[in-house]
Amino acid sequence: MHKAKSDFARVAVVQAEPVWLDLEGTVGKTCGLIQEAAVGGAKLIAFPECWIPGYPSWIWSRPVDPEMTLLYAKNAIALESPQMKRIQNSAAEHQIVVVLSFTKTRNHSLYISQATISSDGTILMARSKIKATHMERTIFGDAGAECLNTVVDTPAGRVGMLSCWEHTQPLLKYFAYSQNEQIHVAAWPPVWEKTGGELWSVSREGVEALSRTYAIESQSFVLHSTAVLSQSGIDRMRTEGSILMGKPGGGASAIFGPDGVKLSDDLPETVEGLIYADLNLDDIIHSRSFLHLCGHYSRPDLLWLGVDKDVENHVRVKEN
Repeated sequence: MHKAKSDFARVAVVQAEPVWLDLEGTVGKTCGLIQEAAVGGAKLIAFPECWIPGYPSWIWSRPVDPEMTLLYAKNAIALESPQMKRIQNSAAEHQIVVVLSFTKTRNHSLYISQATISSDGTILMARSKIKATHMERTIFGDAGAECLNTVVDTPAGRVGMLSCWEHTQPLLKYFAYSQNEQIHVAAWPPVWEKTGGELWSVSREGVEALSRTYAIESQSFVLHSTAVLSQSGIDRMRTEGSILMGKPGGGASAIFGPDGVKLSDDLPETVEGLIYADLNLDDIIHSRSFLHLCGHYSRPDLLWLGVDKDVENHVRVKEN
């Protein structure tokens, strides 16, 4: 009997520390990781939240720090910039899809953002986080309609992405599910086991539960990427003893299958590296034969999602 050929995609997930508050330094490290992933045979690499120039961890201990905020803003990256072009060129040189998470600067306003860069260096899609989370609002603005840019076709498969606690947003998630993702990138900052008064849902275990739930609900592979924070990073941002991001560690990157199973082995939380997996995309079909929330396991005659992509501009000129 003839057996259908399976489709495979080799991917790499970053667990690493950015060069904190250093645009040029982190861009250089980004290109190095892209090269390393390509040498390792990966066709796609996924980065943690706000990888460039690092997540602003001081906001959880002192939300008002004008000096630090100024430095952070000056090291954010513009979507159209020589630094972004350097990353695009690296993707093309090494023929690898790059799902990058970064702090975007636009006219001196900052946004938690992501972009999918094709293996030819083209930016296929860019988006920003629908709503900055809690203390993040002291630094970041809300996205416009670009927050709905979540899924795009790439040479590695149909790839989607969300940032951090966007994975708690049922409507936003359902919109992404409806677009038939195969590979989803879940971008997170450094995360730790729960130890104090922080919510369990922001702990290592909590965010892993959110990414695994996303895999189960979407029946897609989830690339769960987290950053690492060293003592030098803590010293750089003066967060020693903070309830969040106040001690070294935070690495918890992983890869989950479309039924939620963990496909990767953990690295120690203080160790930098790439986590690889060979994804059999036929596993998605297998999972969806049991559970397909936007297919046979849905009732759109009873429950449906409305989406409005029209966003008002700051200046609207009325024509007579």
